[in-house]
Amino acid sequence: MSAPQRSRPIHVPRTPPPAGAPPSPEIFAALGEDGIRRMVEDHYVLLEGSSVRALFPDDMAAAARKSATFFVQVLGGPPLYSQAYGPPRMRQRHLPFEIDAAARDAWLACWDEVLADAPARYGFPAGHLPAYRDFLDSFSAWMVNAE
Repeated sequence: MSAPQRSRPIHVPRTPPPAGAPPSPEIFAALGEDGIRRMVEDHYVLLEGSSVRALFPDDMAAAARKSATFFVQVLGGPPLYSQAYGPPRMRQRHLPFEIDAAARDAWLACWDEVLADAPARYGFPAGHLPAYRDFLDSFSAWMVNAE
């Protein structure tokens, strides 16, 4: 039996993995799992009304829960994502979706809106916002797989 054929050829630009340090575990210490989950849920509410909505599954609440497990882990919490889904391998997991610079910009714009009041709303340590934004910028650049 032959392997299934993709409906479109995928050109995967050679993008290096995210550079720099991961986000500070002080973010998890300040927000806790519940704060991170609320923040990611708010991000997904914005994504639902964005130009990239079609890249996400129908059940955005379930997608937000799964994404939140990743962010809990990457922000210094327990390895919930790895325990539930295996190694993150986010670049590999995103390859089936056509993610171009415009999609990346839309995703980041939703994060920018969430982070605008993150210190007051979630207890996000304001001093860590620049480094977290840098992480999101680098991480999202790594997900781009289409021109």
